[in-house]
Amino acid sequence: MLTKADLIEGIAEKLNEKKKDIAPIVEEVFSTIESSLARGEKCTFVGFGVFEVKDRAAREGRNPQDPTKIVKIPAKKVPVFRPGKDLKEKVAKMGKSGRATAKKKVK
Repeated sequence: MLTKADLIEGIAEKLNEKKKDIAPIVEEVFSTIESSLARGEKCTFVGFGVFEVKDRAAREGRNPQDPTKIVKIPAKKVPVFRPGKDLKEKVAKMGKSGRATAKKKVK
């Protein structure tokens, strides 16, 4: 799993910069994406993917503890991510190479 701290550290190492210099840049990137989504704008990164806001319709759900009880779930807006072609291809290749697969137990 990649965390924000891991991302900052990886960029800092790759660019030979200090983490404290990279952290505000990463924070600003996330903040800009969040602000754009809050305004209902789409964030497109060619080859990587698209962040956008979708409307989720109102629906009825069931309470798992009492399945006879029907609960109304209100409509809402949710952020979604659609991966781009390049990202999909890279992930598919990783699966074939075995790098992203689970390790086998040794007897």
